[in-house]
Amino acid sequence: MPSPVKWTLYASNEEAWNAMLADCAKAEKSIVLEQYIFVNDEYGKKLIDICVERAAKGVKVRFLWDAFGSFALLGSNIAEDLKKKGVDLVFWKTLVPDYSKVPNWRSWFLRDHRRTLVIDGKIGYTGSMCVYEKLKNWRDTNVRLEGGIVMEMDNAFDRMWMRANKQRKIPNRVKVRDHEFRYITNNPTPGRRHIYAEMIEAIRSARHYIYITTPYFVPTHRLIRVLRLAAKRGVDVKLVIPETSNYFTIDLGARSYFNTLLESGIHIFLYSGNMIHAKTAVIDGDWATVGTMNLDRISLLYNYEANIVTRNTKFAEELAALFVMDMNESKEVNSKEWHSRFFAEKIPEVLIKLVRKFL
Repeated sequence: MPSPVKWTLYASNEEAWNAMLADCAKAEKSIVLEQYIFVNDEYGKKLIDICVERAAKGVKVRFLWDAFGSFALLGSNIAEDLKKKGVDLVFWKTLVPDYSKVPNWRSWFLRDHRRTLVIDGKIGYTGSMCVYEKLKNWRDTNVRLEGGIVMEMDNAFDRMWMRANKQRKIPNRVKVRDHEFRYITNNPTPGRRHIYAEMIEAIRSARHYIYITTPYFVPTHRLIRVLRLAAKRGVDVKLVIPETSNYFTIDLGARSYFNTLLESGIHIFLYSGNMIHAKTAVIDGDWATVGTMNLDRISLLYNYEANIVTRNTKFAEELAALFVMDMNESKEVNSKEWHSRFFAEKIPEVLIKLVRKFL
């Protein structure tokens, strides 16, 4: 039997960051960090300094960063410098795709969008936070975990590490028989988009409410369909997205779905505080997820993602409380006002439909 899972949810990046640094400073055996965006600023330097200090004490430290998300460090001497100090760094893929291997536009995607930190195989972190000081005031949701679930996180990192190093023998996934907590991954391969499939089934089974927070909402037709069907059968479907994100085209893409969503009875809330970057969902108080997967096509279909998915009602309750907190800091889209806007305001939302499958 796996050990019981303990968790702490963080709505503040600063609190999550300080907890991560404190746990890394106490590492005795290993530190692994998988990150989409890593910038060698004050935040990044603090983490690197702690990990270098731990490596000097014999701790095995491995960093896996995405070449696109962390492009500012790609081609720099940081990998060699860290290696000399006992830290291994590998970049996931190259910045520019190799069309001889994947000869289509999807080659630009297939990014490692996961955020995994595991210390000593006992403490794990995941969520939406990037290692970038400029984003410290973003509204992210991150979670610290202890228990059997951390073994799954560690093993998932090992699998990506071996892929990044082009090693053919991929270790088998550690199976932890915990019916409440799972670390589920999304791979850009048919049949292996496990988080996406899990969420679709949870929405189909919803009877009372669906609370979703996502920074980028450009969903697949399948996801839109199950959300609309849920609302039409009386499920209270609420969606929190940024009023203005860091991608104008993504905002337009999201708004191109508003008519359909509002007509189905789905409630849309535009978060007006700092950029909301959390990626969470709670359904009926007995299914919840937090992690790295956005609800846009790139994330759902073409990136490597990882989420904690749980049936623990206490965890779901805490995550729902964060949703309500964010909803109260948001403005609900009024259906009548949305439909009565000037025609000129609607033109960009019509045009974006031509390219939203790439968003």
